[in-house]
Amino acid sequence: MRRTWDRSWAQVVNRTSPESLLHTYHAERHPVAARVLRNTMAQVALRRPDDRTKALRDTMAELLGMDEPRRRFAAMMSGLDIRYDPGEGHPLLGRRVPDLDLVTANGPLRVFTLLHDARPVLLNLGEPGGFGIAPWADRVRLIDAKYVGTWELPAIGAVTAPTAVLIRPDGHVAWVGDGTDLGLPDALST
Repeated sequence: MRRTWDRSWAQVVNRTSPESLLHTYHAERHPVAARVLRNTMAQVALRRPDDRTKALRDTMAELLGMDEPRRRFAAMMSGLDIRYDPGEGHPLLGRRVPDLDLVTANGPLRVFTLLHDARPVLLNLGEPGGFGIAPWADRVRLIDAKYVGTWELPAIGAVTAPTAVLIRPDGHVAWVGDGTDLGLPDALST
């Protein structure tokens, strides 16, 4: 089954992206899959009927009665704590973008509705028209919007609000702007 999926994914990537993107698959996805497997094994182990596992379950139940451990476990079990490693920078980099309520010139809009087309989205929260993406305009959707509120991530809490984010089709942040487009052309090309 895995080989079939990998082959299918490779065929899609080869039709729409440079071959170098295919080589990022293992480096990016394998650590996440290994972590999911480890978490699944831990959950299965907690279902054993012996006294030692019952003591462990009781300890876990006590921990999950506290806000911080409960938030972390919820993020881990839902996959919202996943961070792909695009390098150093803003805490949003590599993480799933929050589903914010945006205000645009065309009315209110939720971030996740922008992902329905399975295309990257450059979300400009600064001065409208502040980004020129002409070479990528046929592949990347540019949205000028405003958001008032905190950016909250399930696994790490509140983060500094960016002026722009490049969101991959899978909802993870590929680039974070700080008022300039420094690094944006590289992120768009990648």
